[in-house]
Amino acid sequence: MLIVTTENIHGYQIEKVLGQVFGVVVRSRGLAGNITAGLRSLVGGEIKEYTEMLEDARKHAIDRMVQNAHEMGANAIVMMRFDSSEVGQTMSEIIAYGTAVIVRAQ
Repeated sequence: MLIVTTENIHGYQIEKVLGQVFGVVVRSRGLAGNITAGLRSLVGGEIKEYTEMLEDARKHAIDRMVQNAHEMGANAIVMMRFDSSEVGQTMSEIIAYGTAVIVRAQ
């Protein structure tokens, strides 16, 4: 599956636009992770527990988006983006989205 953040893929022609595709993940650190992260935030700097959680959530969101695109019959996703928001005080929502298309090499 080709995934790009651009409108077109160099060397490929878009034959058909299949529509919007997305993958959503909501994650929360456990109590121990929140306590550790809270203690780290007192000192300052990177909070590795949250960085790792968000990197993993982005990868999972991409996997779900690709699965949805495959189910639509796509072989590429253009204009891919991420969005994120907080759900409550302890959860993060990560969304990967784009446009599912069928492309062929030129």
